[in-house]
Amino acid sequence: MAHVHALGVDPQNGTLYAGTHYGLFRVPEQGSATLVADRVQDFMGFTVVGPNRYLASGHPGEGQEGPSSLGLIESTDGGQTWASVSLSGEADFHALEARHGQVYGLNSMTGELMVSEDMQSWDTRSQTAMADFAVSPDDPDVLLATTEQGLTRSEDGGRTFEPVSGSPLMQLVSWAEDGTIIGAEPDGTVHASTDGGQTWEQRGNLGAAPQALTATGAGEVFAAIEGAILVSDDDGVTFTLRYSE
Repeated sequence: MAHVHALGVDPQNGTLYAGTHYGLFRVPEQGSATLVADRVQDFMGFTVVGPNRYLASGHPGEGQEGPSSLGLIESTDGGQTWASVSLSGEADFHALEARHGQVYGLNSMTGELMVSEDMQSWDTRSQTAMADFAVSPDDPDVLLATTEQGLTRSEDGGRTFEPVSGSPLMQLVSWAEDGTIIGAEPDGTVHASTDGGQTWEQRGNLGAAPQALTATGAGEVFAAIEGAILVSDDDGVTFTLRYSE
């Protein structure tokens, strides 16, 4: 399982999925990760919308037809098949989130944060040099974004962002349904916030640079590093090995 770009958990059965440079993988609690549908393509962005329903972006695999950037694609059968939805050839979303009946995407081709209510027409909210973003589970207009200058916050749906003073310099951020926010620094240091990102508490360490991060709530956090996927059940204080190459 090559470089992991995104992680997601299917609520139907709690299965962990990893979007990677060479396909979508199912990662069981024990045993080997398996390639879904034997489809080798680059999943740059990946998010779980609901049971068996996923959204993704990226690039076609060797021998596959289509533009070099897939735009937004959707699966309604657990990743077995995918259909083009919009922005084919126009967008390569490196971060995707589906919340509040909207899809939020960071288009790496333009640096634009884009939002859609119907997955067809898109509203370009801003153009900010961010690495990752997270949407509040309580308010569709509140977002956090990681930048080289530090964490930023938007209260107008991603149209404008303001620096969050005193926050750690994080690369990845994930906002769980229970309101807990987990962030990871480039060196793997993990932080948590329970007040919307205003204050942060240092937790554990991944032991390497983070590749992907998702917090699902109830203390559960999944993180990918080079050659491994780690899991925490205490909001990032400690991590154990979930998968290793």
